[in-house]
Amino acid sequence: MAKVDRRITKSQEAIKKAVIELMIEKNFDDITIQNIADRANVNRGTIYLHYLDKFDLLDKIIDEHINKLRVLCESSVEMDLDFVDSNVGWFEYFESNYSFFSTLLSSSKASAFRSRFQELLIEEMKNDIDTTKVINRELNEEVILQFIVTSFVGIVEWWITKGMPCPPRVIAVQLGILLDRNL
Repeated sequence: MAKVDRRITKSQEAIKKAVIELMIEKNFDDITIQNIADRANVNRGTIYLHYLDKFDLLDKIIDEHINKLRVLCESSVEMDLDFVDSNVGWFEYFESNYSFFSTLLSSSKASAFRSRFQELLIEEMKNDIDTTKVINRELNEEVILQFIVTSFVGIVEWWITKGMPCPPRVIAVQLGILLDRNL
């Protein structure tokens, strides 16, 4: 695998940081490539060298975070962590990237993240649905899965938009108890 030039990495990180900072200040639709270039202290051409447009840039940032969440999930499986401990890792990740997630969830582009996050959760939880539990016997597996995933995403959004009113472990334990009733 070819080694990436540190200048390229530095420019890309500055561009990502710039778009997040600008999203705090104004609506994403009002942000221009020139705004991003000025904030990142790069030329417009540098942005277009790495991204098609500002939407591609935001998609790539979202993809990056979804991939990191996927890696956390995979490492939880490898380490044989229980549901609560694996969720603590996710909530700690959300906490350490609070600026991004709080900005994104309060913007008009929240649905882009929400749908990708839901896809990840469906992928990760679909094999954990237990229809043999008395509470689930009469229910469709897909309905249970959608209920759990939607609930999980809603809790994450609530927790982030409310300024993380409890520590990651506390929210992970409470969510784990609620979800364990259906998994």
